[in-house]
Amino acid sequence: MKGLPITLAALMLSGIPAFGQGTILFNNRVIGQVDAPIGRPDGTGAGAGVSAQLYLVTGGITYTALNPATTFRTTSAAAAFYVVQPPGPVIVPTVAPGQQATVVLRAWFGGDSYETALCRGQSNPITITLGGVPATGAPIQDAVLTGLQGFFLCVPEPSTMTLGLLGAAALLYRRRK
Repeated sequence: MKGLPITLAALMLSGIPAFGQGTILFNNRVIGQVDAPIGRPDGTGAGAGVSAQLYLVTGGITYTALNPATTFRTTSAAAAFYVVQPPGPVIVPTVAPGQQATVVLRAWFGGDSYETALCRGQSNPITITLGGVPATGAPIQDAVLTGLQGFFLCVPEPSTMTLGLLGAAALLYRRRK
């Protein structure tokens, strides 16, 4: 009788990881479904030294990193625009299979994370229906990043460009005096 509560607790805990874990195929190029190249400002692909990671967007303002992160292909100049697909899907631990989630793809280099990087960029937010194994019913194929748009790394934000233009105008004004 003493073992019954322990057995029940173990069974309940073993079921927790399976609940609420939607899955995403982490690839920015799936033929016929998504082609979202990521490049550098000089027009070349992101390539060597650049990391990429999917982030769950909640409330339009909170970004939660989803694992695993990956890198970019280095086999050719054309391939350098696309991520190395991780061996398994990206798991979204708070969203059940068959439910929708909004995600962005972030890429960066020159730092350990997107937040500390010297050069970074982010995709448009996309809302997709997650795959995985639901509590009941048949498994759902991993979600594909349909609707993802490509982007360039290190493109200054509009506010940064505005400050730069104001600084240049101030220098020109001072020079005329």
